[in-house]
Amino acid sequence: MGTDAVPSGPSRAPELTLERILSGPSLTGTAPSSPLWSPDSSQLAFRWNDEARSRREIWIVEADGSDLRRLTSDSEGRSSVRDVAWLPGGDGMIYLRSGELWRTDLTGKSVRLVEFDGSPSNLAVSPDSRYASVLQNGDLWLVELSEGPTRGAIRRITTVGVASISNLAIGRYRRRDVEIGSYIWGGPTYAWAPDSRSIAVHYVDRREVRTVPFPNYLGDETDPNLVRRSYPGDPNESRMVGLLQVDSGELRLLDLPDPDATRVVDFCWSAGGRLLLDRESDTAVDRWLHVLDPATGDLRELWHDHRETRVYTTAGSQWHPDGEHVIVLGDLGDRYGLYALSFEDPEPRLLTSPAFDVTGGPLLAANGAIFYPSNQPSPHEQHVFRTELNGGEPTRVTNQPGTARPYPSPDGTRVAMLHSDDVSPTELYLADANGGNSARRITRSLPPDFEQRSWAKAHYVTFPSLVDDATLHARILTPENLEPGRRYPVLFGPIYSNTVRNRWAGFYGMLQQLLVAKGFIVVQVDVRGSTGYGRAFREQFLTDFAGRDLDDLESAVTHLETLPYVDPDRIGIWGSSYGGTLTVFALLKKPGLFDAGVACAAAVDPHFFGGDDVAIVRRPDTHPDAFLRGAVQYAANLEDPLLLIHGMQDQVVPFKTVVVLAEELMRKGKDFDFAFAPAGTHGWTSPPHYARYLLGKLISHFERHLAAPGVVPR
Repeated sequence: MGTDAVPSGPSRAPELTLERILSGPSLTGTAPSSPLWSPDSSQLAFRWNDEARSRREIWIVEADGSDLRRLTSDSEGRSSVRDVAWLPGGDGMIYLRSGELWRTDLTGKSVRLVEFDGSPSNLAVSPDSRYASVLQNGDLWLVELSEGPTRGAIRRITTVGVASISNLAIGRYRRRDVEIGSYIWGGPTYAWAPDSRSIAVHYVDRREVRTVPFPNYLGDETDPNLVRRSYPGDPNESRMVGLLQVDSGELRLLDLPDPDATRVVDFCWSAGGRLLLDRESDTAVDRWLHVLDPATGDLRELWHDHRETRVYTTAGSQWHPDGEHVIVLGDLGDRYGLYALSFEDPEPRLLTSPAFDVTGGPLLAANGAIFYPSNQPSPHEQHVFRTELNGGEPTRVTNQPGTARPYPSPDGTRVAMLHSDDVSPTELYLADANGGNSARRITRSLPPDFEQRSWAKAHYVTFPSLVDDATLHARILTPENLEPGRRYPVLFGPIYSNTVRNRWAGFYGMLQQLLVAKGFIVVQVDVRGSTGYGRAFREQFLTDFAGRDLDDLESAVTHLETLPYVDPDRIGIWGSSYGGTLTVFALLKKPGLFDAGVACAAAVDPHFFGGDDVAIVRRPDTHPDAFLRGAVQYAANLEDPLLLIHGMQDQVVPFKTVVVLAEELMRKGKDFDFAFAPAGTHGWTSPPHYARYLLGKLISHFERHLAAPGVVPR
């Protein structure tokens, strides 16, 4: 059991408003991003703006943290520097800005190399420094970097790109029918072989995926706006790996089974030129590692893992610098861990603690050091650790509370980190790989407006589940200077899995602070499906959405009602995406548990989940009961004030599904509110005018329904 002592509140802060959160310059500054070490580990480049503006430039700092300086500038104010890549010799970098490729030396002298006729992305440099490579219009393009008459020449090396069938350039699923690129939810794009003679590419073909209309009402006439999007049980996009010969442009696709039901987690080259392929079934049940020898064409299976109960996974793999071992991130035990294996020793050998989860990676240095983030010693934290191939006790690199994402130097002696905590947005730090208290803060991104304010700090509690022996975890923010004897309203949200973390939560973190400033206690709970609490807790989510996780929320409400400063008659809930799903189902399946709810982008019908959501619901033909859990059947149960918020161009959770629910609520004579954004996507708070309108509706909904009797909402 955790302590329920009320934390001491911070001093009174200036009034915080929604308009200030949404206006510029950003109240939270512009976070540094994309740390990138020089090949010799002597310098670190990253993207940043030190004036809280959105336009990022390249900055550089020495490995010991000295001599921080801005390397690029744009007097014309056109756009941010986007992709950045070091030249293999370490004497400069190339970068993309506004469809142009630029080169800069380490003094900051920049030269424009070429302008593309489009929007290039995914910049890289061939190991021999001859070419820059980018993706554009679904194909891979090369730019000659070598000195001579052909310098700057552009070559389209693949001809596979096929345009999207959608006329509207927004939405998650609005992607090209065929492209070299990632799949819908991530994955690799391409990778140069170490000899620069070939390139591994991720080839995606969506032409067999069903077409779904997402009507656009903002044109001169209504456009049905067809988009390729699969549902559970459909064939998914076809995801394949190809080997591209640089000189000839020949592309050979590898013969791997079930490309429309298997995602490519990643691929990477060994120093000796062998290609590692990491693949996982869409259901997450199966995972394979294969190794390709391009010289012989031999494709061998290195490892296969099968478990029927597996749900969404955190997966990754890398060659060890010895060229023989592979380091794999997987969930073979109760916790996620890093494992070593090879053809000579194919049984995975655990390198990390079995009592805690590895939360990303692995990240390997040339000296063989293996870096990784872990939730050791607490599920609320993420620290950086270092271990070796031969095992032994890992070294903890970071000590500062919060969440750190590591970027080790190539020689393994230094680690760059992007770090944040509950009251501190992301900043860049440098630390010695041997650990201790060596972390040095490099950036200071926050404007005076942020520094002058005080922010509600989170405290973390545990309490027992009401339905089994699980221990549940919650994150609680309270208004400053709680008045003795006063009971405060509570807002659960945004509800989701994996929310009880000591980290800056971005835009939603600011919204939480605003709600606290308005007098609400803000609570988040790690419900079933969250990582950090063992396999059983995580995998109980399988085919049980809006099931045991609702019981976890009820357990949390019961716990909060015992606290002397909580008003048990004024408890609300809100969330977006699956958090919106939990909100809808909480009000419909457990009426009276919450006194008001706001469901944003809520997925309410499993038949319309995405094709990759089979990892949590499987397919209608194999798990039909999971598809009988739609919200419509519970519509008659609505008793509590509900606001539905949705974007009409939400391709992840189709607007159609919440419209069907609204129709049934009306048929049942239920009173509820509905706010929509005509061109809103799953990210319904963008653009800013949608955020102002919809978040204003969210706040006023809770102020209206959870205000104390006789109290006028602020």
